[in-house]
Amino acid sequence: MNPITFLLSVLCAAAGVAVGIWVNPYFAPPVLIVAVLVALSVKVANTWEKYVILRVGKLHSVHGAGFFLIVPFIDVVVAVIDERIQTTAFNAEQALTRDTVPVNVDAIVFWRVFDAQKAALEITDYQQAIDRVAQTSLREMIGDSVLATLLSDRRAADTHLRDEIARKTADWGITVSAVEIRDVAIPVALQDAMSRQAQAEREMQARVILGAAEARVASQFVEASEIYENHPAALQLRAMNIIYETTKERGATILIPSAMIDSLNPALTVALTGQTPSGDPKPHIKSAA
Repeated sequence: MNPITFLLSVLCAAAGVAVGIWVNPYFAPPVLIVAVLVALSVKVANTWEKYVILRVGKLHSVHGAGFFLIVPFIDVVVAVIDERIQTTAFNAEQALTRDTVPVNVDAIVFWRVFDAQKAALEITDYQQAIDRVAQTSLREMIGDSVLATLLSDRRAADTHLRDEIARKTADWGITVSAVEIRDVAIPVALQDAMSRQAQAEREMQARVILGAAEARVASQFVEASEIYENHPAALQLRAMNIIYETTKERGATILIPSAMIDSLNPALTVALTGQTPSGDPKPHIKSAA
């Protein structure tokens, strides 16, 4: 009984008692009967509620928010439907994927009643039915999916579950707004195997990248050798650059084959064995026969 109906009933009962005491005791019973009828006939529905009413066993009306009256003992409120969005958690334990891997999946479905008449008359307990349908649909989805897809593409699984549950519950006046898979648990032994597999795949990729880099370096060396073969001056300049780089350290002794010294520009030999403009000695270079 809602507070307003309760208050009206109490006021009527108090009036009946007052009439019986102050006016005539015979007037009290009718007023008390009115109080009982008020308690049975006056209904108040909240803005999110729908009252489904049967009259003599047949559907009479569906009342929404506000005051309304029913005929006591003739009209019966068979259901009060909450039309707000509700959530139902469900799971599937030890369900086998298409590649025969046992998994435990926890999910939650967001749903609401859009047709109170169907929800009250088409099914006995729509809340329990939603739970059963959600579990069945989840197991069907797991059986049609491989483990890798189930772990990597949850959004697609959520969408598939939402469409499947909504299709099965539409005839009950229920719409499904979303389904979210919260957790996918796999056996510990399989977790270790998947971890080793992922590590092996990363090592394989690293080796492939390293091999590709070595192949590119070798290709560059081949191109450089062809250039040096066709342009001896380029090879001479490269040799001069190597000698220059190795003579940067003071007090170093460098052994260079005589054939290499002879093949270089004589001016380079003088520059290497002579003095710098500032008077600092160059590193001593010896030729090796």
